[in-house]
Amino acid sequence: MSVRDLVKIGSKTAKDGFRNEDDVVKKFNNWKNDADARKWLTIMNYNLNEIERIVARKIRSSKTKTDVQVQISIFMKNIISAENISVKLVSNNKSGFNQADKRWVDDYKELWNIPKDIVLILKLHTGETIPSKTSLRDARRMYFNEMTMADQNKIIIFFKKNKILIISDIIMGRGDLPADWMLVVSKQDKDVKWILKSINETMNIFGNGDVYINENGNLYIGKVKMQRKGGDGGRKTANMLQFKINPLELFKK
Repeated sequence: MSVRDLVKIGSKTAKDGFRNEDDVVKKFNNWKNDADARKWLTIMNYNLNEIERIVARKIRSSKTKTDVQVQISIFMKNIISAENISVKLVSNNKSGFNQADKRWVDDYKELWNIPKDIVLILKLHTGETIPSKTSLRDARRMYFNEMTMADQNKIIIFFKKNKILIISDIIMGRGDLPADWMLVVSKQDKDVKWILKSINETMNIFGNGDVYINENGNLYIGKVKMQRKGGDGGRKTANMLQFKINPLELFKK
Protein backbone atom coordinates (compact mmCIF):
# COMPACT_ATOMS: atom_id res chain seq x y z
CA MET A 1 0.00 0.00 0.00
CA SER A 2 1.39 3.40 -0.98
CA VAL A 3 1.96 6.37 1.33
CA ARG A 4 -0.77 8.25 -0.55
CA ASP A 5 -3.26 5.44 0.14
CA LEU A 6 -2.36 5.45 3.84
CA VAL A 7 -2.83 9.20 4.08
CA LYS A 8 -6.28 8.89 2.47
CA ILE A 9 -7.22 6.11 4.88
CA GLY A 10 -6.09 8.19 7.82
CA SER A 11 -8.08 11.16 6.57
CA LYS A 12 -11.26 9.09 6.33
CA THR A 13 -11.03 7.33 9.67
CA ALA A 14 -9.40 9.78 12.07
CA LYS A 15 -12.08 12.50 12.16
CA ASP A 16 -12.25 14.02 15.66
CA GLY A 17 -10.24 11.35 17.47
CA PHE A 18 -7.02 13.36 17.88
CA ARG A 19 -6.75 16.09 20.48
CA ASN A 20 -3.54 15.06 22.22
CA GLU A 21 -1.26 12.10 22.93
CA ASP A 22 -3.87 10.62 25.29
CA ASP A 23 -6.12 9.98 22.31
CA VAL A 24 -3.35 8.04 20.57
CA VAL A 25 -2.98 5.92 23.72
CA LYS A 26 -6.73 5.26 23.78
CA LYS A 27 -6.75 4.23 20.14
CA PHE A 28 -3.94 1.71 20.65
CA ASN A 29 -5.59 0.30 23.78
CA ASN A 30 -8.80 -0.11 21.75
CA TRP A 31 -6.91 -1.64 18.83
CA LYS A 32 -9.41 -4.44 18.21
CA ASN A 33 -12.09 -1.90 17.29
CA ASP A 34 -10.06 1.12 16.16
CA ALA A 35 -9.33 1.24 12.43
CA ASP A 36 -6.42 3.69 12.79
CA ALA A 37 -4.66 1.62 15.44
CA ARG A 38 -4.98 -1.51 13.33
CA LYS A 39 -3.42 0.25 10.35
CA TRP A 40 -0.58 1.59 12.53
CA LEU A 41 0.17 -1.91 13.77
CA THR A 42 0.16 -3.19 10.18
CA ILE A 43 2.63 -0.47 9.16
CA MET A 44 4.79 -1.61 12.09
CA ASN A 45 4.80 -5.07 10.46
CA TYR A 46 2.64 -6.83 13.04
CA ASN A 47 0.26 -9.62 12.09
CA LEU A 48 -3.01 -8.61 13.75
CA ASN A 49 -4.04 -12.24 14.14
CA GLU A 50 -0.97 -12.91 16.28
CA ILE A 51 -1.52 -10.07 18.75
CA GLU A 52 -2.82 -11.20 22.12
CA ARG A 53 -2.74 -7.98 24.12
CA ILE A 54 -1.69 -4.33 23.81
CA VAL A 55 -0.91 -1.89 26.60
CA ALA A 56 -0.19 1.69 25.53
CA ARG A 57 0.88 4.48 27.86
CA LYS A 58 1.84 8.11 27.65
CA ILE A 59 5.46 8.92 28.48
CA ARG A 60 5.65 11.95 30.75
CA SER A 61 9.27 12.97 30.45
CA SER A 62 11.02 15.89 28.77
CA LYS A 63 14.20 13.82 28.48
CA THR A 64 12.95 11.58 25.69
CA LYS A 65 11.50 12.01 22.19
CA THR A 66 8.99 9.24 22.89
CA ASP A 67 5.46 10.46 23.68
CA VAL A 68 3.66 7.11 23.59
CA GLN A 69 4.96 3.62 24.25
CA VAL A 70 3.02 0.60 22.97
CA GLN A 71 3.72 -2.82 24.47
CA ILE A 72 2.51 -5.66 22.25
CA SER A 73 2.12 -9.26 23.45
CA ILE A 74 2.36 -11.88 20.70
CA PHE A 75 -0.02 -14.83 21.05
CA MET A 76 1.54 -18.19 22.05
CA LYS A 77 5.10 -16.86 21.67
CA ASN A 78 5.66 -15.34 25.10
CA ILE A 79 7.05 -12.23 23.39
CA ILE A 80 6.39 -8.62 24.35
CA SER A 81 7.57 -5.96 21.89
CA ALA A 82 7.77 -2.27 22.73
CA GLU A 83 7.28 0.45 20.12
CA ASN A 84 8.20 4.03 21.05
CA ILE A 85 6.32 6.73 19.14
CA SER A 86 7.00 10.44 18.79
CA VAL A 87 3.63 12.14 18.23
CA LYS A 88 3.32 15.47 16.40
CA LEU A 89 -0.10 17.16 16.27
CA VAL A 90 -0.45 19.96 13.72
CA SER A 91 -3.58 22.14 13.57
CA ASN A 92 -4.38 24.71 10.88
CA ASN A 93 -0.70 25.30 10.21
CA LYS A 94 0.38 24.39 6.71
CA SER A 95 3.95 25.62 6.93
CA GLY A 96 4.74 26.23 10.60
CA PHE A 97 7.68 24.81 12.50
CA ASN A 98 7.40 22.85 15.75
CA GLN A 99 10.07 22.77 18.40
CA ALA A 100 11.99 19.50 18.29
CA ASP A 101 14.67 20.24 20.90
CA LYS A 102 15.83 23.11 23.11
CA ARG A 103 18.70 23.38 25.59
CA TRP A 104 21.35 25.75 26.82
CA VAL A 105 24.41 25.95 24.61
CA ASP A 106 26.55 24.38 27.36
CA ASP A 107 24.24 21.34 27.40
CA TYR A 108 24.77 20.88 23.67
CA LYS A 109 28.48 21.39 24.26
CA GLU A 110 28.52 18.32 26.51
CA LEU A 111 26.23 16.34 24.22
CA TRP A 112 28.16 16.94 21.00
CA ASN A 113 31.63 17.81 22.31
CA ILE A 114 31.45 21.30 20.77
CA PRO A 115 34.78 23.18 20.68
CA LYS A 116 35.15 26.38 22.70
CA ASP A 117 35.25 28.70 19.68
CA ILE A 118 31.98 27.25 18.34
CA VAL A 119 30.41 27.58 21.80
CA LEU A 120 31.29 31.28 21.85
CA ILE A 121 29.74 31.82 18.41
CA LEU A 122 26.55 30.01 19.46
CA LYS A 123 26.26 32.05 22.64
CA LEU A 124 26.63 35.28 20.65
CA HIS A 125 23.84 34.02 18.41
CA THR A 126 21.46 33.24 21.29
CA GLY A 127 22.35 36.34 23.32
CA GLU A 128 23.69 34.36 26.25
CA THR A 129 26.86 36.36 25.57
CA ILE A 130 26.10 40.03 24.83
CA PRO A 131 27.79 41.10 21.57
CA SER A 132 30.11 44.10 21.53
CA LYS A 133 29.49 44.80 17.84
CA THR A 134 27.18 47.73 17.07
CA SER A 135 24.58 48.32 14.34
CA LEU A 136 23.05 44.88 14.79
CA ARG A 137 19.47 43.99 13.92
CA ASP A 138 19.00 43.11 17.58
CA ALA A 139 21.49 44.56 20.07
CA ARG A 140 20.94 41.57 22.40
CA ARG A 141 22.34 38.94 20.03
CA MET A 142 23.90 38.29 16.62
CA TYR A 143 22.40 36.57 13.62
CA PHE A 144 24.91 34.32 11.89
CA ASN A 145 24.99 36.49 8.77
CA GLU A 146 26.11 39.43 10.94
CA MET A 147 29.25 37.52 11.92
CA THR A 148 32.51 37.30 10.01
CA MET A 149 32.71 34.83 7.14
CA ALA A 150 35.33 32.93 9.12
CA ASP A 151 32.86 32.40 12.00
CA GLN A 152 30.04 31.50 9.63
CA ASN A 153 32.24 28.88 8.01
CA LYS A 154 33.20 27.45 11.41
CA ILE A 155 29.53 26.97 12.25
CA ILE A 156 28.70 25.37 8.91
CA ILE A 157 31.72 23.04 9.00
CA PHE A 158 30.97 21.85 12.56
CA PHE A 159 27.30 21.10 11.93
CA LYS A 160 28.02 19.50 8.57
CA LYS A 161 30.67 17.25 10.13
CA ASN A 162 28.33 16.21 12.97
CA LYS A 163 25.10 16.23 10.98
CA ILE A 164 24.15 12.57 11.49
CA LEU A 165 24.68 12.71 15.27
CA ILE A 166 22.77 15.99 15.60
CA ILE A 167 19.79 14.87 13.49
CA SER A 168 19.65 11.63 15.47
CA ASP A 169 19.60 13.39 18.85
CA ILE A 170 17.01 15.94 17.73
CA ILE A 171 14.60 13.48 16.06
CA MET A 172 15.17 10.10 17.71
CA GLY A 173 16.84 11.00 21.00
CA ARG A 174 19.01 8.71 23.06
CA GLY A 175 18.93 6.89 26.38
CA ASP A 176 16.31 4.38 27.53
CA LEU A 177 13.45 5.56 25.31
CA PRO A 178 14.62 6.64 21.86
CA ALA A 179 11.76 6.98 19.38
CA ASP A 180 11.14 4.13 16.91
CA TRP A 181 8.40 5.90 14.95
CA MET A 182 7.01 9.35 14.25
CA LEU A 183 3.24 9.80 13.98
CA VAL A 184 2.11 13.11 12.51
CA VAL A 185 -1.57 14.05 12.76
CA SER A 186 -2.66 17.05 10.72
CA LYS A 187 -5.97 18.76 11.47
CA GLN A 188 -6.84 21.41 8.87
CA ASP A 189 -10.34 22.67 9.65
CA LYS A 190 -12.54 19.55 9.36
CA ASP A 191 -9.96 17.52 7.45
CA VAL A 192 -7.86 15.15 9.55
CA LYS A 193 -5.08 12.99 8.19
CA TRP A 194 -2.16 11.10 9.66
CA ILE A 195 1.07 9.51 8.57
CA LEU A 196 3.31 7.06 10.43
CA LYS A 197 6.95 6.58 9.46
CA SER A 198 9.87 4.73 10.98
CA ILE A 199 12.33 6.94 12.80
CA ASN A 200 15.10 6.06 10.33
CA GLU A 201 13.00 7.23 7.40
CA THR A 202 11.99 10.30 9.40
CA MET A 203 15.62 11.20 10.10
CA ASN A 204 16.48 10.75 6.42
CA ILE A 205 13.68 13.14 5.45
CA PHE A 206 14.60 15.89 7.91
CA GLY A 207 18.32 15.39 7.39
CA ASN A 208 18.05 15.59 3.63
CA GLY A 209 19.68 18.77 2.32
CA ASP A 210 22.73 20.92 2.89
CA VAL A 211 23.91 22.77 5.99
CA TYR A 212 23.65 26.50 5.33
CA ILE A 213 22.86 29.93 6.77
CA ASN A 214 19.71 31.42 5.24
CA GLU A 215 18.96 35.03 4.39
CA ASN A 216 17.49 35.62 7.87
CA GLY A 217 20.74 34.58 9.52
CA ASN A 218 19.59 31.25 10.95
CA LEU A 219 21.23 27.87 10.38
CA TYR A 220 19.54 25.02 8.53
CA ILE A 221 20.71 21.44 8.93
CA GLY A 222 18.87 19.77 6.09
CA LYS A 223 15.24 20.58 6.91
CA VAL A 224 15.96 21.29 10.59
CA LYS A 225 16.04 24.94 11.57
CA MET A 226 18.37 26.12 14.37
CA GLN A 227 17.74 29.46 16.06
CA ARG A 228 17.61 31.38 19.32
CA LYS A 229 14.53 30.38 21.29
CA GLY A 230 13.28 33.91 21.94
CA GLY A 231 9.97 34.78 23.58
CA ASP A 232 9.45 33.83 27.26
CA GLY A 233 8.61 37.42 28.19
CA GLY A 234 12.23 38.45 28.20
CA ARG A 235 13.31 35.77 30.69
CA LYS A 236 16.79 34.25 30.45
CA THR A 237 15.35 31.10 28.87
CA ALA A 238 14.83 33.13 25.70
CA ASN A 239 18.60 32.75 25.22
CA MET A 240 18.42 29.00 24.83
CA LEU A 241 19.19 27.32 21.52
CA GLN A 242 16.37 25.50 19.79
CA PHE A 243 15.87 23.22 16.81
CA LYS A 244 12.60 23.23 14.88
CA ILE A 245 11.02 20.99 12.26
CA ASN A 246 7.92 21.15 10.09
CA PRO A 247 6.16 17.79 10.74
CA LEU A 248 4.15 18.18 7.53
CA GLU A 249 7.33 17.33 5.60
CA LEU A 250 6.50 13.67 6.26
CA PHE A 251 3.45 13.94 4.01
CA LYS A 252 5.60 14.90 1.04
CA LYS A 253 7.00 12.20 -1.20
